[in-house]
Amino acid sequence: MIIEELSRDVKAALTPHRFQHVQGVVTCAVDLAKRYGVSIEQAEIAAWLHDLAREWPREKLVNAVETIEVPHGFATIPALLHGPIAAHLGRTKYGIEDELILEAVRYHTTGRPDMTDLDMVLFVADAIEPGRTYNGVEAIRQAASKSLAEAVRISIDNTIRFLVDAGKPLFPLTVLTRNALLVR
Repeated sequence: MIIEELSRDVKAALTPHRFQHVQGVVTCAVDLAKRYGVSIEQAEIAAWLHDLAREWPREKLVNAVETIEVPHGFATIPALLHGPIAAHLGRTKYGIEDELILEAVRYHTTGRPDMTDLDMVLFVADAIEPGRTYNGVEAIRQAASKSLAEAVRISIDNTIRFLVDAGKPLFPLTVLTRNALLVR
């Protein structure tokens, strides 16, 4: 029931292009969940929810932060806010109380040290869904067939290179996530 409501609301909230991305993430998350023994239901719900606030205007994202709790530092990079906001909506609008789902959604753009398998399923599915065509995606897809943790690390390395080359800030939590994966 919740999946039907989420998919309907996500379709209404996003452009067709972004909705197609979410559909790809759902399919990929379910496949990864099956492969790695993660709850398919949790993966599917998290995947439907993860980008619910992705196309909110910057002002709406920033204003939402004034009324909800977001992890430290997220407000410094507004593009990251859609994850914590979507997690908040999951709890308040859809009644999702499963912390594993909410945490996976909250950190799907940044990662976090000690990621759960569900965290990694969503993170990787978001990175490799079939519509993704950026440089390095094939290496992440290949890694995902062998190890979720390795796929996350390769994805983070790719993101860090991109951000450094573009002269954009690195989010400290993402760097901590990468470092934690190296010692895992």
